[in-house]
Amino acid sequence: MAYVFKNAQGTITASALENLGAGWEFIENDTKEYIEFLEHSLAEGSPFRESDIQLARVLEDLISILIDRGMVRFTDFPPAAQKRLNYRQSMRKKNRLSGIVDENRDFIY
Repeated sequence: MAYVFKNAQGTITASALENLGAGWEFIENDTKEYIEFLEHSLAEGSPFRESDIQLARVLEDLISILIDRGMVRFTDFPPAAQKRLNYRQSMRKKNRLSGIVDENRDFIY
């Protein structure tokens, strides 16, 4: 669920996860208009976008290592973080993205 702000022509110009006040309206996450807005926003993206994606993957692996070594417990994370970590881990397993090392190339990407 999201909230969007539209210009006078009815085109989405901004989005937020909560209602930010006058002019913001609720929109379902799966509407075509909202998905197109998100895709366009990502295409324009900041220069840090790809780096952020790669860093997120490194952090996921770091968390797994810390848990595996008993340095931190999964239950130390707040419930919302646990949910996100479980979701990401299941997504990576489905897509065979279990680690940051590419076994075919022997380097980190």
